[in-house]
Amino acid sequence: MQFLALIYDNETEMAAKSDEWKAKNFQEWMDYTQLLKDAGVFVGGDALLPTNTATSVRISDGKVVATDGPFAETKEQLGGYYLFECKDVEDAIHFASKMPAAKTGTVEVRPVMVFDQ
Repeated sequence: MQFLALIYDNETEMAAKSDEWKAKNFQEWMDYTQLLKDAGVFVGGDALLPTNTATSVRISDGKVVATDGPFAETKEQLGGYYLFECKDVEDAIHFASKMPAAKTGTVEVRPVMVFDQ
């Protein structure tokens, strides 16, 4: 089964951290990614640029409306994701709990709906 782990954290707080902290944190993410690969559950994952680069898209009265910024104002912002291949949700939670962001933010784990081709 595939699970998407959505990574939420406070991007303003993260940006204010020291360069030393950021370097250490980056290495923690690289180590975490290697752990997933070694365990054979890594399917993919990426970090996202800050929310000030986001564009929200809607259709209103048949016209495309593109608005700068994220969909909603929140304390924590979506900063990236990992896609896992796990045997069950407990296995996905186990790997999500090892993420560096689980200590500072929130990791949302959701099963991926897979459609037959």
